[in-house]
Amino acid sequence: MKAIVYVTIKENVLDPQGTAVQGALHTMGFSEVGKVRIGKYLELQLDTNDRAAAEEQVKTMCEKLLANTVVEDYRFELEG
Repeated sequence: MKAIVYVTIKENVLDPQGTAVQGALHTMGFSEVGKVRIGKYLELQLDTNDRAAAEEQVKTMCEKLLANTVVEDYRFELEG
């Protein structure tokens, strides 16, 4: 089973990297670009067919390591 994890900075937290990318895009002539938020994308191959167990494992991984839940949100999808 494959888990796809998306980690993003919470909406109320400043994103200086996103602001820098937005500024660079504007400098390059892409003035139509509004707010930019930077995040992480992860793919995890899980050696299980038990969907409930996989969901619990991925949630635990996100909360313990993959996301800093103080300033980041996460969501995930399971395939397979």
